[in-house]
Amino acid sequence: MKRNNLIILLFIILLLGTQTTKAQTGNKLKLSGYLQTDQRILTQSPHDWAWNENRLSFQLDKKISGRAKFHSEIWLRNIGIPHITSSTDLYNKGIVDPWNLEIREAYVQIYGLFTKNLDVTIGRQRIAWGTADKFNPTDNLNPYDFEDILDFGRHRGSDAITLNYYLSTNYSIQGVFIPFYQPDNLPVGMFANIFSMNMTLPRGLQLKSFTDEINMPLYNLGKSSTVGLKFKGFAAGIDFSLSYVWGRYGLPFDTFNSLLPVDTVGGVSVNSRLSFPRTHIFGADFATSVGGVGLWGEAAVFIPEHQVVRSTDVTALHPASPVPVLIDSVVLHKKPYVKFVLGADYSFSNDSYLNFQYLHGFVNERGSKNLNDYFILRYEMKFFEDKLKIAPLSGGAVVTNWKNVKNNYAIFYVPQITYMATDNVELDLSAGIFWGKGDNLFAKLADYNMLMFKMKYSF
Repeated sequence: MKRNNLIILLFIILLLGTQTTKAQTGNKLKLSGYLQTDQRILTQSPHDWAWNENRLSFQLDKKISGRAKFHSEIWLRNIGIPHITSSTDLYNKGIVDPWNLEIREAYVQIYGLFTKNLDVTIGRQRIAWGTADKFNPTDNLNPYDFEDILDFGRHRGSDAITLNYYLSTNYSIQGVFIPFYQPDNLPVGMFANIFSMNMTLPRGLQLKSFTDEINMPLYNLGKSSTVGLKFKGFAAGIDFSLSYVWGRYGLPFDTFNSLLPVDTVGGVSVNSRLSFPRTHIFGADFATSVGGVGLWGEAAVFIPEHQVVRSTDVTALHPASPVPVLIDSVVLHKKPYVKFVLGADYSFSNDSYLNFQYLHGFVNERGSKNLNDYFILRYEMKFFEDKLKIAPLSGGAVVTNWKNVKNNYAIFYVPQITYMATDNVELDLSAGIFWGKGDNLFAKLADYNMLMFKMKYSF
């Protein structure tokens, strides 16, 4: 279907939804959403545009006979900077004015199916696990959406069946089945290489070209499905849960490389094969309040199903060898490693707010020796009956090697001013300042200091 037809179909649906809302007196189809513009520009000359996104989000909700509800969220976006390289690109509106249509969620939830204690949700849904603020080691059912690297904690929805069985008022069990595996999508624009790793070649060789191919799991019940189970409870003023996920890593591992010589002075081309190994994830989290201080924490134990080995085929570099020449190295051992986060927040009597979190292991880090430490702080103040909000302290620090901190660290500072111009319009001005050394995500952002502006109109 052409994009124009999709637009027409979308607005027909919205028009019908509006007419249904006007016509019905009972269970109405409710339309809500927002329009948001997000613009970012680099502070360093020549001040390149870092991000351009204009998002129209539609949410449709409807109760069905009191025992079920329908929910959907659709994003219609103009996103990205046009990349025009030839006159033929001018004939393509998708290049001149890039945009996309995305179904974020679309599901039906049925209450009291077969028994009053069982709720069932079927369709594309966001299944959020964890108690921490945006950084959730136990939130592993939906794939991460890394499109915007600064939008921490964003996930895509998954086509799934979710069962929630309520044992009592305070205790419940949730089961999730996701039949189709979906990997994480990577950042776009100037942040596209933020997750790339430096390739180490044998001495004397130079990389001239690189290609890769991905081995996706076969789409059958045994290979592509993901299963989750969660026990949730409330006791002694503490919300807590225990969880388990049998799934796959969202970011691929480099499991096979082949090297081919391209000249006589050590130049080689490399072809890599990437794959998504399975892993078991056992999780636990809690949230409570003590003396007005909010406390939370969560931890996830990752147990790879198999040891992940990278094989490098250098046979072409040894033409005299009668047998294939392979170099094997372990990239992920088959032993457990733990990611965790601890946090606290407090609201002061003068309407100011403080939030602090300590995180061990970012979303792209795997293996006990590759987990870094993150210290995240935010302090904000509110004025004029919450119309103006200023966050003079917002950011954090990263340490990747405690034995050599000065060469393995990062600091990020994101001050922010938010103003409610009307009850529906929010204006946001902020800056992103990064510096550091070593191989960590935030140190790689050191060349991308930027000013950011957002406007959000909710309806």
